[in-house]
Amino acid sequence: MKSCLEWPFFEERHRRLAAELQAFEIPEQDGSLDDACRSLVRKLGEAGLLRHCCVLEEGGRFDVTSLALSRDILARRDALADFAFAMQGLGTGPISLFGSSSQRKKYLPGVIHGKKIPGFALSEPQAGSDVGAIATRARRDGSLWVLDGTKTWISNGGIADHYVVFAKAADEGLSAFIVDAEALKIKNRIETIAPHPLATLELSASKAELIGAPGQGFKIAMATLDVFRTTVGAAALGLARRALDEALARVKSRQVFGKALAEFQLTQARLADMALAVDAAALLVYRAAWAKDKGNGRITREAAMAKLFATESAQQVIDSALQLFGGAGVVAGMVVERLYREIRALRIYEGTSEIQKLVIAGAVLKGAK
Repeated sequence: MKSCLEWPFFEERHRRLAAELQAFEIPEQDGSLDDACRSLVRKLGEAGLLRHCCVLEEGGRFDVTSLALSRDILARRDALADFAFAMQGLGTGPISLFGSSSQRKKYLPGVIHGKKIPGFALSEPQAGSDVGAIATRARRDGSLWVLDGTKTWISNGGIADHYVVFAKAADEGLSAFIVDAEALKIKNRIETIAPHPLATLELSASKAELIGAPGQGFKIAMATLDVFRTTVGAAALGLARRALDEALARVKSRQVFGKALAEFQLTQARLADMALAVDAAALLVYRAAWAKDKGNGRITREAAMAKLFATESAQQVIDSALQLFGGAGVVAGMVVERLYREIRALRIYEGTSEIQKLVIAGAVLKGAK
């Protein structure tokens, strides 16, 4: 990681941020999962590490390189810390990018200081990457709106103080709304192989506040994902870095047939593939982040490439690390066993690998014309 910070994508402020993230003391995760997430958010806020998760100024822009760097380092240290950090940004991304001045003042400071937790509610039982299939409906009610429908696979579901919810209005089309937690119900909590707060939400005549203009929902969702999709790749990169660290320590200490596992050529070949995958993923991730920070345009192609390659290659790197551990690698509680569970969902969240391929192909074909 240290040599990576010398790449031209980074400035001195990024190196200072990296030092802050390395020095951050991750709290012990005793008690419930919900309590652990709340504690992480609070500690991240107190340390000032959530300052890049929101854009307070009207017309301001996200520092995507700092977001990616934060997720890279946090995921390498602790996946739940990365999750807590990431959702503070994704859950308020539409407010940062399209919210009114009053909305930003109301919702963003509490998120930055770790006192409030947001959620991002796009997916539904029959609508994941296909946002055109969204069935949640919105109708006007004076200055506010009323929402009815079901959202599922919602991260921070059950612990969020407010949610950004996407719904269709009869005349205007897909739009984005802010819904306070008290205005909806948690239908059920969802358990996954790498636990984090996840739930199905029920909206029934739920009062909501419009973000941006009616009918801008698709634009708002895609602009938000343009920022945060790259950072999913950064989180996968952090997990892959940790797997490589663990594998290197293992093969140097593990004795097989009278010599260190690291001395076998098959081991060295596997390590070479792992190191190559990590560096290639890092280049794609930080190229996408740099491109977003240097220009105002969309980086849909670059973000999709970074997310696709980093998550898929991280799965391979972690699988290789587990293989090098042998039987010890599948023991519950081992770091590589935990990494194996934690990486899997990143190949699905914020657009599956298959969707990323369609996005990339679409951009390539458009460019060819």
